[in-house]
Amino acid sequence: MPNQYDSFDAFGFKPQILRGVTEAGFVTPSPIQAEAIPHILEGRDLIGQAQTGTGKTAAFGLPTMNRIERFDRVELLVITPTRELATQVSDELFKLGRFAGVRTVTVYGGQSSYRQVDLISRGAQLVVATPGRLLDLLSSGRLKNFSPSIVILDEADEMLDMGFLDDIKEIFKFLPAERQTLMFSATMPQPIKELASKILRDPVSIKVTPAEETANKDIFQQYYVIEEHERDDAILRLFDAEEPTKSIIFTRTKKEAERLSTMLIAKGYGAKGLHGDMEQKSREEVIKGFKSNQLDILVATDVAARGLDVKDVSHVFNYHIPFDPESYVHRIGRTGRAGKKGIAVTLVTPLEYKELQRIKKIAGANIKMEQVPTLGDVKKAHSGKLVSAILNARLSDEARQLLTVLEEQIDAQQLALKALSLLIEKQNISGPDSIGVNPQRLEKLLNDRRDRAPKRGGGKGGYSKFRKPYGGSGGGSRGYGSNDGYRGGGGSRSRRDDR
Repeated sequence: MPNQYDSFDAFGFKPQILRGVTEAGFVTPSPIQAEAIPHILEGRDLIGQAQTGTGKTAAFGLPTMNRIERFDRVELLVITPTRELATQVSDELFKLGRFAGVRTVTVYGGQSSYRQVDLISRGAQLVVATPGRLLDLLSSGRLKNFSPSIVILDEADEMLDMGFLDDIKEIFKFLPAERQTLMFSATMPQPIKELASKILRDPVSIKVTPAEETANKDIFQQYYVIEEHERDDAILRLFDAEEPTKSIIFTRTKKEAERLSTMLIAKGYGAKGLHGDMEQKSREEVIKGFKSNQLDILVATDVAARGLDVKDVSHVFNYHIPFDPESYVHRIGRTGRAGKKGIAVTLVTPLEYKELQRIKKIAGANIKMEQVPTLGDVKKAHSGKLVSAILNARLSDEARQLLTVLEEQIDAQQLALKALSLLIEKQNISGPDSIGVNPQRLEKLLNDRRDRAPKRGGGKGGYSKFRKPYGGSGGGSRGYGSNDGYRGGGGSRSRRDDR
């Protein structure tokens, strides 16, 4: 990394943009940020070969938001292949640009296109969209005066894999010829190179390879296919079956972390949540308790767990599949440290199965499919351990004294049965007998989905979020999606969950 860009101050950002950087907790630019930002600030077209997780959203978001000159129309357009990535990118750009007054609309399948057009027309500067719905809005002529000066194509190779290349080519026919275009892609297959030659002008090319791009070979990786409503039951069953000594459960949102940790506490586990909305002191107390073994389970969001270094984590659980391969590698890397073995468990639904295969391919991860143990399996395993523990138990004087007292009140067989019943009851193993989707049913579901799949992939349909940033006359509010387009005042808080 060049020495002149060892801090974000060195880029010459506007104070409002720098404030967003500081609030986000960024200190030192990542390699792609250090290399790409100066060229983007100069207005150059750019090809960035980097994967999600290397800091590329900030790499293109910070300099482009810094270059916004007009606030009465859309100046920035980000095109992403999936709804999940569109939401993730939109959330991060919102955080980084909120102090600069940047308002964002996220457009993807799910809600009325008329509402999306209305929100965009009210003065958004940044639109994050998936290809299908964006093309629908453009080709129908419903986006009036839509002429972004900067266009970012994110995860270009993923768009190729999902069959969106023709849609992308068509979209660019509706965009102004005089524009700055940025393309980011993990790989550069020939069709993407050809696309780049058509939509970019004299681009700068940057390639950044993550330092940790493959999964640790000391980590045994498993995944379990379940139905959406079975996540809690699956986590509890796997805890009963695996009996982890110290574990981290990763969730996508702070609400999820809070709810799941509360549920585990109610079930008798030593658990605590860790997320970005917690006071620094509270976060430090939770981490200290986890490191000192006062807590067995940490339920954390990705953001909260960055930089977390605990060497004796036996298990990592992905309550939801992470958004990208780098997040997966980062998460499971919390176990299998300092030469020790670790176990990483991921819960996926049939709908998420394709995303898991992509993570396996890019991260070079050997993730083995397993069946969630039945209630009978777990009880049988625990009974075997109980027998072994009893046979190997040390006889104490207190036990002899207690036996003498009890022998006067109950015969030996009844005494043994009652003592064993108490031990079994303490194990507290419960839940449905069967959890998850077996391989045969999974194959049927996947085949059914292939048969029903439309010719043009996901991203069609629409959903939008219009958010008013912190600061200004809004009283530090965060709002979006109201009937008036966006909401401010009173320090209110929207329903958006921080990661």
